[in-house]
Amino acid sequence: MPMMRSNNWIPAVFNDLFDTDYLPKVNATAPAINVKESDKAYTVELAAPGMKKEDFNVHINDDGNLVIKMEQKQEHKEEDKNTRYLRREFSYSKFEQTLILPDDVKKEDISAKVEHGVLTVELPKMVEEKVKVSRQIEIG
Repeated sequence: MPMMRSNNWIPAVFNDLFDTDYLPKVNATAPAINVKESDKAYTVELAAPGMKKEDFNVHINDDGNLVIKMEQKQEHKEEDKNTRYLRREFSYSKFEQTLILPDDVKKEDISAKVEHGVLTVELPKMVEEKVKVSRQIEIG
């Protein structure tokens, strides 16, 4: 019979010790993505607080899919001259998502912008011209 293990082997009192400003709790979840559809376009929204447009790479790959990459590196140095102590804190965030585009997306007109911590990618739809099918049929 397999042995059951509990994830709660460290008492909850230690949570406050490890989850501080100096040792923040690591959150390994992917950013939230919303996809909206209107008559004229699809809109992809990706939550990315604190990110700048330089942190993103949005492109169409060889398979015709939309690829969204974001990467942010931060390094904080704090030096205390009295004790000759040097502290470095590294922060690194990386995310990549590939979205298969619908056939009706006009790929050459896709645009993207970053505003208020949200990456917005506009995927305009192709305008289908309705062809008139009415015609006179000749009787032979």
